[in-house]
Amino acid sequence: MTGVGVDYGGYLIEREVGRGGHAGVYRAHHRSDPDTIVALKVLDEWHRSPAEQGRLDREFAFANALKHPNIIAVYRHGPFWLAMQYIDGGKATGLRTLEDRLAALTQVAAALDYAHRRGIVHCDVKPANILIPADFGRAGAVLTDFGTAHAVVEDVWHRPRHTGNPEVSLPYTAPEILQGKAPSAATDEYALACTAVELLTGAPPFAAQNAADLADAHLRLLPPPLSDTLGPAARAADVVVQRALAKFPARRYESCADFVEELSRALLSHAGPAKAVET
Repeated sequence: MTGVGVDYGGYLIEREVGRGGHAGVYRAHHRSDPDTIVALKVLDEWHRSPAEQGRLDREFAFANALKHPNIIAVYRHGPFWLAMQYIDGGKATGLRTLEDRLAALTQVAAALDYAHRRGIVHCDVKPANILIPADFGRAGAVLTDFGTAHAVVEDVWHRPRHTGNPEVSLPYTAPEILQGKAPSAATDEYALACTAVELLTGAPPFAAQNAADLADAHLRLLPPPLSDTLGPAARAADVVVQRALAKFPARRYESCADFVEELSRALLSHAGPAKAVET
């Protein structure tokens, strides 16, 4: 049961502030200290299965292992709930200027590279998982939802291997995942590039009438040039995005930060700044 005043681990629900496919997110406060505000993620009753609890446990474990200003902080969790940092703000798609969108991408890239250095791949980078606090200019963007994250470790032969099978958000899914291969840092870079295209143009790079055609687009098609939407000033960015969206992971940038740095340079330094599309 969820609703105003319901208690989960000492946190009392105040109101719903968001909703995903399997859970609601609520503003809540601790019963012993009303000034302690958290975001409380609670699984919907019809999704309270061992598998979904495992996903919640994984989200807590991975996020708790990562201490970074641009990664959501988690506090406690229990059966069917997770208490985490409350972000009073909005989504990345609500950012109005090109400079702010590039700043958010830069911050998320730093968060992803930090996670990658610690052997964790997010596996679900998309605009909906980037929160923008009201004091964005000071605090920066926050990457959330590590429920599909995976640990990438090395076996005795020092070959990367991964734990588990990644779930996908198809508009942002790298070709290697669609081919059943292991996720890597390059997988997150591909998703970040899809996210960047959406923040800049209003839509992810590939669109299709059904899931099969969308998967095929990721596997075979080149992304439409940014300059088709943003104008000639964005032509230098076309090559940058195409590299980050390369079908083979080894052909992408060495890091997420390298990609966003090149993208920012291309958009801001050639023939004046390109203008992002209003979303």
